Amino acid sequence: MILTMLTVFLAHVLLGLPLFLALLTTAVVGFLFVDPGMIPRMLPQQFFGGINVFSLMAIPLFIMAGNLMNASGLTERLMGLARLLVGHLRGGLGHVNVVSSVFFAGVNGSAVADTSALGSLLVPAMQKEGYTRAFAAGLTAGSSLIGPIIPPSIFMILYASLTNTSVGDLFLAGVIPGLLLGLAFMGMNAWHAWRHGLPKRGGLPRLGELGLATLTALPALIAPFIIVAGIVLGFVTPTESGALTALYVALCGILLGGLRLQDFWRALLDTARLTSAIFLIMAASATISWLLSYAQVPAQFVSLLSPYIDNAVLILLLLSAITFVTGMFMEEVSALMLLTPIFAPVAMMAGIDPVHLGVVITLNITIALITPPMGACVFVAAAVSRIEIVALFRTIWPFVLTAIGVLLLLIFFPQLTLWLPAAIG
Repeated sequence: MILTMLTVFLAHVLLGLPLFLALLTTAVVGFLFVDPGMIPRMLPQQFFGGINVFSLMAIPLFIMAGNLMNASGLTERLMGLARLLVGHLRGGLGHVNVVSSVFFAGVNGSAVADTSALGSLLVPAMQKEGYTRAFAAGLTAGSSLIGPIIPPSIFMILYASLTNTSVGDLFLAGVIPGLLLGLAFMGMNAWHAWRHGLPKRGGLPRLGELGLATLTALPALIAPFIIVAGIVLGFVTPTESGALTALYVALCGILLGGLRLQDFWRALLDTARLTSAIFLIMAASATISWLLSYAQVPAQFVSLLSPYIDNAVLILLLLSAITFVTGMFMEEVSALMLLTPIFAPVAMMAGIDPVHLGVVITLNITIALITPPMGACVFVAAAVSRIEIVALFRTIWPFVLTAIGVLLLLIFFPQLTLWLPAAIG
């Protein structure tokens, strides 16, 4: 059954069928194996039931906050601060690219939005500084992986809804891994700048300049603290936090004069389009997840890995390998929705903390955004950089390996993810 469903799904994707239709058709094929009579009753029930979850309302609200941030000019303020902080170093614009991604991650939680917003501004500037267009585009796509790791994270909200894990704990657990990912890409950029003799630009910023840039970017810097503190301290739910953040960013844009009515309308339309695509994929994936659970696939998977259940590290390595390969050929939201219900029972039996598993799976799924042939961030980076997609896929592997290095670090040292949630309690 599984092999037939996988074949049908890949065939429909290669034929160009919209992803949610490919997933629904695959679900129908699965129902034919289990019980064809369940199709008219269970398929629509699971399709709509899969997205009838209140916590998922946080997703469009955080997307809206990120779009409003771009429309109101707050992104440029963050980039200005990043330029003063690290722009004077060798390969400064590459460091600015990574630090801007860290800042931007604290509001949006979407890697694709990060790539689009920062790539169009930074890739041409990096090329003028001496970077090759391929490396500049690759660094933009790679550093955008920080977006879904540092809170808020759309993938973590999805994982929490599937496993009943605390969103606040997941958000806290993503902070240190996200910063490690940023440091890894900054180290890679520093090595590239040294190897190719890229010049330094300017000297250390004056204290007054740094203070003014921080004050200018302060409205955007406050947003991540509103998100995390509100959820962790129990003042708001993730959904309410998303609404509060979107309202806050909109008010900042209006008061600072950067957000016009047409900008607000464009941000609203972009949010509606992206949310519709995500929720259709989620609904279709939820149908397949229910079908696999009904067919006892998770239980079979547990029995398959039961000989290794005493070795948590080995289990995480195996799950990561499966996720990595799956993410190369499947859209990230659907991969997360399908794999999490299968992986969670195995992880529980191996004694793996569900928060740690959530960060590992999230980073795995995120890495798939820059791996061929389905890496969405690579397609966006190629478009904004005006470079051939095949050429960019050939040069993206060092960035993939850097991200995998951070993933292995998290697997072997779980306290990198669990220390902050435990410390804050």
